[in-house]
Amino acid sequence: MSRFLRNALMALVLVFLLAPLVVVAGVSVNEKKELIFPPHGFSLGWYGELLTKSDWQNALWKSVFIAVTSAALAVSIAFPIAYFMWRYRVIYARILFGLGVAPFMLPPVITALGFLMFWVNTPFNGDIATTLVSHAIFFVTLPLMMLSLGLESIDRQIIEASTTMGANEKTMFRTVILPMVRPYLISGYAFAFVLSLNEYIIAYMVAGFTVETLPIKIFNSLRYGYTPVMAAVAVLFVVVAMLVFGLIARFGDLPKLLGAWSHKET
Repeated sequence: MSRFLRNALMALVLVFLLAPLVVVAGVSVNEKKELIFPPHGFSLGWYGELLTKSDWQNALWKSVFIAVTSAALAVSIAFPIAYFMWRYRVIYARILFGLGVAPFMLPPVITALGFLMFWVNTPFNGDIATTLVSHAIFFVTLPLMMLSLGLESIDRQIIEASTTMGANEKTMFRTVILPMVRPYLISGYAFAFVLSLNEYIIAYMVAGFTVETLPIKIFNSLRYGYTPVMAAVAVLFVVVAMLVFGLIARFGDLPKLLGAWSHKET
């Protein structure tokens, strides 16, 4: 394939990917209360309504709280599993690893139905904690995989050297292992945070009638008519995802974080 055809193909792919974002962004600044493109007039009032109107504001803060907390819980579950599987090669860690990746391998609606059947038989049904815990379990796969990659990238000779120099298990973990896997820890948290912020099916199934997150709020608002606020929420999601992943790409080795190895490491 010639260079011109290759560049033309990449340009077409880029246009195909960006076109929906351009349309949504245009609708979000439409002056009229209509989902039309190109926009009639220009107004940022819909973004103001998202940040100031109580129902949208409550949904926004609930989504942020659930995403921040569930991502932290997912990392706190994933780290011990990945560490024990790498450090000690114990059988129960491998079993827990398999359980950790299982929810993400199933269709989300199947996982959501399982969560629903579990929580409906507990006193916590309909509470915000059900969404929080469900998201943590569902998205634990991402930090688990990234932390496993990070730990496997550590040269075991470094561990042996630190032990030879007199470092105990606690000191070695704090001064050697943790600094080396910190980028994978942060990246795993960031992936879980972004996906939790956008997740709809599980949040709706486990507590959608009592805990209204932003995705659920968009769906509920469709029953009362279309409004450019929905497009403003979509733009907000895209901006947050671009910002988070852009920071990871800027300050971290993104190919390595995603599992690629340099020639020196192979």
